[in-house]
Amino acid sequence: MARAEELVARSINDLAVRHGFGSIATSRPPHFQLFCLRDDPRGVWLAEDDGEIVGFALRWVCGRLWFLAELFVAPGRQGLGIGNQLLDRTLQHARQAGATEKSLITFALNVVSQGLYVQHGLLPRVPLHLCSAERASLARHAQGPALRTTPIRTTAADLELLRQIDVAILGVSREKHHRYLLSDPRMEGVFLEDGDVRVGYAYVAAVGHIGPMAVRHGHAMPGAFRAALAMAVAGKEKQISVFVPGTSDALAIAASQGM
Repeated sequence: MARAEELVARSINDLAVRHGFGSIATSRPPHFQLFCLRDDPRGVWLAEDDGEIVGFALRWVCGRLWFLAELFVAPGRQGLGIGNQLLDRTLQHARQAGATEKSLITFALNVVSQGLYVQHGLLPRVPLHLCSAERASLARHAQGPALRTTPIRTTAADLELLRQIDVAILGVSREKHHRYLLSDPRMEGVFLEDGDVRVGYAYVAAVGHIGPMAVRHGHAMPGAFRAALAMAVAGKEKQISVFVPGTSDALAIAASQGM
């Protein structure tokens, strides 16, 4: 799996360099990938040529939701149909698992990948923006009103509330992902409270990245996002980052904070 993740970083950097951005990815320990492999090995595929990994695909399923987390082909091996074969195999598992909602994230500049996904009925819907800023810069900005936070515990009651929130927002439970995140000492998970009501949750990683994060009602997003930002700023990492949907009120707040 570590070799597969090296391929992922190499493929991302090859794409970024070709578009003038320079190298943007580094290999990280494959903790989540190994979790997905243990959870359901049918959704993890390698393409090999004479012992060399030339392609990798990873997906997970929660109820009716199928998510393609990674699909990458080695530089120099693209355009040979490897990606199409990997995608076919992961989509076969989506059908076997009974998933009716299929989703993924890809780079806007990667028109080749977008073409591949469109051919399989996966159409662009929501733009996602990677927002980042120096922690010191964010600390100098006035944050505004924020929701109150309380730690998430791995009790039956807290996990049940997380299930209710996800089902209300996504239509599926992500209990296995919450258990994984809450077992990670590098992650801090909190409930977001509006008055006495827990309206959502947020996670902040020790590396300064915010997410996943969700709220039941759109009007709660500004206060929720400010609360997550405050958690990240209180950490020690130099850089703070977050993926923000273009449809979210959090995007204007991120821009106003200099992200």
